[in-house]
Amino acid sequence: MRVLSGRDLARSRRPRLANYCPVVTRIGLTGGIGSGKSTVSALLAARGAVIVDADRIAREVLEPGTPGLAAVAEAFGDDVLAADGALDRTALAAVVFTDADARKRLDGIVHPLVRARATELAGAAPPDAVVVHDVPLLVETGQAPSYDLVLVVEADPAVRVARLVQRGLTAEDARARMAAQASDEERQAVADVVLDNSGTREQLEEQVDRFWADHVPPVTG
Repeated sequence: MRVLSGRDLARSRRPRLANYCPVVTRIGLTGGIGSGKSTVSALLAARGAVIVDADRIAREVLEPGTPGLAAVAEAFGDDVLAADGALDRTALAAVVFTDADARKRLDGIVHPLVRARATELAGAAPPDAVVVHDVPLLVETGQAPSYDLVLVVEADPAVRVARLVQRGLTAEDARARMAAQASDEERQAVADVVLDNSGTREQLEEQVDRFWADHVPPVTG
């Protein structure tokens, strides 16, 4: 178990954006698929954080009847729609995971919508809230400078593959999805804190407790 300071990993920090949203602390949480990022998000929520979940927002902006879904259908054709008009996520994934240009087109549609909604939700949080932005592609989309602190969750690649296989993916598919994302080194380069989730749930909770005590200011007033 380890908790690493991103400043030890990359001495030259990215510039910060002032007044991004009216909260005391803005934390960007990220990690590769199978790392346990969602578990850390839940643990932070249990400690009082307001979670802005980019994956959940991405699903919302592609619901039937939304401009986002209309734009996706226009870009990729009706083959990515189910019979009821909803997004066929399996069909869309089959296209974008094998075609980098297609993935870039999809990102160009979805990411601006997600960012706009995330900013809206963060702005609605109480003034003294700790807001955690759960962003799987934080590095890939260049969002690290938007946050006061970037928290990265890592796990041994073999552990991640095993977790993804338990979810129903083949080992080959799991490795392909991992390879399509940023590397551990790329995430470490923007991290302030790295949590290692290769071990037990209890070990992870200890790291989250330490992170919360060391980096989250107490609420005053």
